[in-house]
Amino acid sequence: MTLALLLLLVLGAGWIVLELNGNISTFDADGIARDRPGAAAGQNVLVIGSDSRAGGNRALGGGTGDVGRSDTAFLLHVYEDGAHATAVSIPRDTLLEIPPCRLPDGGWTSTRSRAMFNSAFTVGGTPEGNPACTQNTVEKLTGLRVDHTVVVDFAGFSAMTDAVGGVEVCLPQDVRQGDLDPNRGSPGEVIFHKGRQTVSGRKALDYVRVRHGIGDGSDIGRIRRQQAFIASMIKKVRSQGLNPTTLLPLADAATKSLTVDPGLGSVDRLLSFAMSFKNIDLHDITFVTMPWRYEGDRVAVVQPDADVLWAALKGDRPAAGATGDAKRAGGRVAVTDASGVPGLAGRATARLKEQGWSVAGVRPDEGRAEGTTVIEFGPGRAGQARALAGLFPGAFVRGTAAEGLSVTLGRDAASVPAPRAEPASAASDGTRAADDNPCSGLSYG
Repeated sequence: MTLALLLLLVLGAGWIVLELNGNISTFDADGIARDRPGAAAGQNVLVIGSDSRAGGNRALGGGTGDVGRSDTAFLLHVYEDGAHATAVSIPRDTLLEIPPCRLPDGGWTSTRSRAMFNSAFTVGGTPEGNPACTQNTVEKLTGLRVDHTVVVDFAGFSAMTDAVGGVEVCLPQDVRQGDLDPNRGSPGEVIFHKGRQTVSGRKALDYVRVRHGIGDGSDIGRIRRQQAFIASMIKKVRSQGLNPTTLLPLADAATKSLTVDPGLGSVDRLLSFAMSFKNIDLHDITFVTMPWRYEGDRVAVVQPDADVLWAALKGDRPAAGATGDAKRAGGRVAVTDASGVPGLAGRATARLKEQGWSVAGVRPDEGRAEGTTVIEFGPGRAGQARALAGLFPGAFVRGTAAEGLSVTLGRDAASVPAPRAEPASAASDGTRAADDNPCSGLSYG
């Protein structure tokens, strides 16, 4: 369902035959908005999992209806250095603004406020869905230009897992038939036992689709299992070696399941694009979830955390707006409080620690009352300073000859969010690297 990321990675090996061109479908780019964000450093790829039950997908179960629906989506940012990538999952139940989208008859819809994110893909009511509308919505949400969009369907997902000989997954508890289909009316037999196991085909699809009966039954927990699944499959393919025996069946299955924007509408174009992934190590492929909170049985975007995250990606910086990502770029930082705001130093240092930074000490400067926060960095610390700036929007950043990293708090730092007390209302839902243990962090949600 969400394995277009894997396809883009394995295509980078270069063993693709031209006959695969006939497998690839493209969507109409006329539906892409004209008023779009400008290009920035790195590349952004929108990956959509379609759960239409039309055609070959009907036999895979999970619901009814021929209209294409977006079951899963994430925005993949490939950093300009070609050595890091971050995939940001956007919960399907997020309430947001869906901008005007093109209908099959050429007309355009009106802007919709507080609509569910996954409804953008259903605009027009066609089996293939509306990738352009989802792309417009993501660009509106993030302020980031989406360079490419890729859609993967159920049948293709199932075939890809067969092609690699199965994928190792993990469950925090036993899962029964009734957990996959809550309309069944009885628990049914156990279909997944607690712990590690290898799945492929329909079983793999069931794994990434199940949400009821695990945690609170929400889509948030399912997102984490989907992230773990993608990471595990990337690891599996790389452990086998990117050779024709393993790659060609996978590439054939994957390209048959893809719908892409015209800019990726041939194997040559896919291959050229995918080469940007070939030097990324497993540890440097990370997965996060957009800052969120529950709003009834739906999901709301948490601000300013989300805008901090989008700004970091736009600036090609580590995604410091998501818990855990700052830890990759973090380090020791000295803090001086020149704000004159009571309690600000405590809130700011708690937030720094929550995001993975080690606070070397806090020095009050009672004789000053600065308005602007200043971040100073020594030789070799520019990347850390950029990540730190993601936590203090509007801060002045400058290099110095002195060693280390420091923050002098101004009054503007009062807008830094307080540390979060519990994960259920967290603005972000943790970070996973592609080489993490497949059993880690799956029980919540």
